[in-house]
Amino acid sequence: MTEATRRPPGTPCWVSLMVHGLDATQEFYRALFGWEFVPGPEQLGPYVRALLGGKEVAGIGRMPADRHLRIAWTPYLATEDADETAEGVRGCGGTVAVGPLDAGEAGRMAICSDPTGAVFGIWQAEEHHGTATAGPPGTPVWNELLTYETSIGKFYRTVFGFELEPADPPGDDYATLFVDGTPVASLHGVGDALPRDRGPHWMTYFEVADVDAAARLVVELGGRVLSPPRDGTAGRLALVADPEGAVFTLVRSVGR
Repeated sequence: MTEATRRPPGTPCWVSLMVHGLDATQEFYRALFGWEFVPGPEQLGPYVRALLGGKEVAGIGRMPADRHLRIAWTPYLATEDADETAEGVRGCGGTVAVGPLDAGEAGRMAICSDPTGAVFGIWQAEEHHGTATAGPPGTPVWNELLTYETSIGKFYRTVFGFELEPADPPGDDYATLFVDGTPVASLHGVGDALPRDRGPHWMTYFEVADVDAAARLVVELGGRVLSPPRDGTAGRLALVADPEGAVFTLVRSVGR
């Protein structure tokens, strides 16, 4: 289990989702993960923070009615200087779509995309350090970039200082990102196997006690199972989508 502290630069520290139906989305995740909600900064519109056992684990906001962007969970990577990191994103061929801007007293943020179009956030913590607990069921436990080739890792290494370690033995186009020797995220190059309607994108994994039961519950709550439960190297997994189409992975990690 991890507790919220100021994360080293590059470390995933928060996940956030922008949707059209904020109330309905809260009810979906409340039923699926047991989340409760409290108001958060509203610089980009109505926004709530999800709590599990009184600790903040994720954020959900309402997308403006006239915006029709892809609904997706977005990881935020820690930075000590959001403006400097945003300039680094631009300098390495990425895009800064929103910000940098202040989120009240919580911190400073920006929404960016890498040169292939995969969207991520950057977060300069002030009062809000990010996800306060990771490990128990209902918490985000991993983030993976699904992309064409892991060569995009050069962008993330340059901007955030990640160390990259390719898969060993070589096989799948896969690499792990490290910060100060600790694995924090992964890259998976899948080439033409990327869904055409999504392209390169970051995927958030949420821990659950029972993947099969959670996948069934997703369907009962109006979501979809995109890839049924299976056993993998990380544990038992299922790819699902919420009622608005946000895709995420349910996982019961090995050893839990």
